[in-house]
Amino acid sequence: MMDVLVVDDSIFMRKIVTDILATQADFRLTATARNGKQALELVAQAKFDLILLDVVMPVLGGLETLGELKKRTAAPVIMLTGETNQKTVVEALALGAVDFIEKPTSLMTVKEEWINNFCARIRAVSTHHEQPHIQRKTPAAVVTASQLPNLQKKTKAVVIGASTGGPGALLSLIAMLPDELKMPLFIVQHMPKEFTASFAARLNQETQVTVVEARDGEKIEAQVYLCPGNQHMTLAAGCIKLDQRPKLHGTRPAVDYLFNSAAAAYGPALTAIILTGMGKDGTAGMKTIKQAGGYTIAQDEASSVVFGMPRSAIENEVVDEVLSLEMIGRKLRRIVG
Repeated sequence: MMDVLVVDDSIFMRKIVTDILATQADFRLTATARNGKQALELVAQAKFDLILLDVVMPVLGGLETLGELKKRTAAPVIMLTGETNQKTVVEALALGAVDFIEKPTSLMTVKEEWINNFCARIRAVSTHHEQPHIQRKTPAAVVTASQLPNLQKKTKAVVIGASTGGPGALLSLIAMLPDELKMPLFIVQHMPKEFTASFAARLNQETQVTVVEARDGEKIEAQVYLCPGNQHMTLAAGCIKLDQRPKLHGTRPAVDYLFNSAAAAYGPALTAIILTGMGKDGTAGMKTIKQAGGYTIAQDEASSVVFGMPRSAIENEVVDEVLSLEMIGRKLRRIVG
């Protein structure tokens, strides 16, 4: 049973979350708070397994509360946000929030799809550390220092896929990039369309290299491209292609579309990285990349917020190397610089 603290000044939102959690056998709404000050008082008195935190509140706002919570509890924090708080949400992710969920605008929008997504997101985050470590039939390969120069020499592009926990991981990786890139880096992060432009801008603040939200038909250069929300990104003929094909794995953008097209575009000259996230998006693409002769890396369980996507790729034996986020950053810096 996971003990949950809900912090939101909206009676409407507290009621919705209370009703939903009452139907879930593995969650218990232990307490609610109307503002950040009350939340900090509650955290001092009891232990929580998960905190749902509103972005905008009176007395003590979401960002200030999040900063204090990170000092006082190890409980993961998911932000609850409206449609107009993009920059604040992105900043919250940079400060350590593991995910965010867009609030429904009215009772009419609290539909089954929203409820199912809400439950899946909080369950993925809160149960991560309870999952057993996976057993692989074949250990992932380890690249030695002598092999790395070959990887650096042959790689002409890097693709990265991420979902839950990905924004924080990507901020860390981007901050470790060299001042100049000698190849393009393409990112698919599961994120609504209202937030990707702000996230690209925030990533751009972390590095000397250029980070942009990708545009349809754009000629590929040696910079970082983030796929826009509600678009799939593929690569062909030296250009980026964006489209709105049906969702894959329930999401748009999907990592697999990028990975599959990149395998066709770059063949053995491609390095792929799968980061923290729930589900199995990216596994099929990693298989295609390996079959084309490319190199594949997955984030390890210990440094992942949610180990679903890396776990799926590893269990399907399409990963060459499993590394901590820190080690991925170090390797990425050497490959692209």
